[in-house]
Amino acid sequence: MPPAVIRGALALVLAPALLRGQAPDTLAARPIPLPQAVSLAQENALGAVQARGQVRTAESSVRAARAALFPSINLTMGQVNQSGDRFDSQGRLVPFLAPQPWSYSTGIQSSLNLFDGGRRLNEIKRTRSDVGAAAANEVNERFNIALQVKTQYYGILAARESEAAARAQLQQAQEQLKASIARTAAGVATLSDSLRSVVAVGNAQLALITARNNLRVASAALTRLVGSETPVTALPADTADLALTPIDSATLAGLLDEGPAVKEAEAQLTSARTSVRTARTPYLPTIDLTYSRSGNGFDKFYGIGDKSLAYTNNFSIRLAYPLWNNYQREDALNRARVQADVAEATVRDTRLAAQQTFVQQLGALRTAQQRIALQQVSVQAAQEDLRVQQQRYALGASTLLDVLTSQSTLDAARSALIQARQDFRVARAQLEALVGRELQ
Repeated sequence: MPPAVIRGALALVLAPALLRGQAPDTLAARPIPLPQAVSLAQENALGAVQARGQVRTAESSVRAARAALFPSINLTMGQVNQSGDRFDSQGRLVPFLAPQPWSYSTGIQSSLNLFDGGRRLNEIKRTRSDVGAAAANEVNERFNIALQVKTQYYGILAARESEAAARAQLQQAQEQLKASIARTAAGVATLSDSLRSVVAVGNAQLALITARNNLRVASAALTRLVGSETPVTALPADTADLALTPIDSATLAGLLDEGPAVKEAEAQLTSARTSVRTARTPYLPTIDLTYSRSGNGFDKFYGIGDKSLAYTNNFSIRLAYPLWNNYQREDALNRARVQADVAEATVRDTRLAAQQTFVQQLGALRTAQQRIALQQVSVQAAQEDLRVQQQRYALGASTLLDVLTSQSTLDAARSALIQARQDFRVARAQLEALVGRELQ
């Protein structure tokens, strides 16, 4: 064997020890369980904060709509000083000396809308619907955030499984390289065997590097989602297989109309229909009741002292009806009707989308379950096949190409098993986000 090839082969044999000595960056991250990661993200994520803010804003709008039913009250107090110069009857500028340079005034005014065509009552109903829509949006956002967290968390688990598989692949390739070098040196194998073993070790090293990089990337994404100042990662214990519990598709299908996305769309439809009724109120007259009491005088204590102010009481009832307001009423009504039609179509489309997503994710879940079972058998069969081929190669009964083919088959089976587990976990999380509840 050429010296350069021998040196390269020895370097690849020693490379696994070097890789083991280099600890992945994620070892410095703090492992957290999945429920804690989801809880932190639902508390700190930007979307969750915005959704809770929408609920608070909607609730405040309800209180404002109710407050419009009560009369308004305004209290005023003021004082005026009169001084300066004046012209007398001959046109001469003379100082102005007022007997009472300071004057004081107080006033209180209250207004109450007696009738507005039902606009305020409709506004209360509309804002209540907005609260329901905001609450449904918050639930929807919480499960969307949970889906994002679970996707990244499961990505970490898949990366860990890929790393373990790559380590096993590297160890097997390393042992095969040693055997090939020994057989080549003994003259019972060709140089091609050693070269192919070198390539196999290099591929295993690349697989290990890729898995570790995927682990770092997924951990960084998880850290951002949970809003942590320090890096976090998934618990190593969570790499165990999820229990393949049966999913009651009939029960889940019945929960689709109770999902947060559908509930939000229905609440928005109710709000839009109420807005149509509100847009009709300008076609009715309005009646306002106003009462005011104002006082004027020269008491610097505003009538509380020795002197009193001169008070005036005003009481008025006002009826108004706009005969023509430049098509504003008609335009507002048309816009409200269009929004109601769009909201109705949105509810229908949201329900159909939920059904479509349910069929897709349920199919993906069941397919992943079957793939997991089949790939587990494939991995076991591939491991046994590799063991047999390695023994046959050691006895000279098979070629290195047979061993490498078995190794490639085992690597592909391991990768397919990891992907099947990942697809199962993500499909399950998708279904949970769709129905708005955790699946047991």
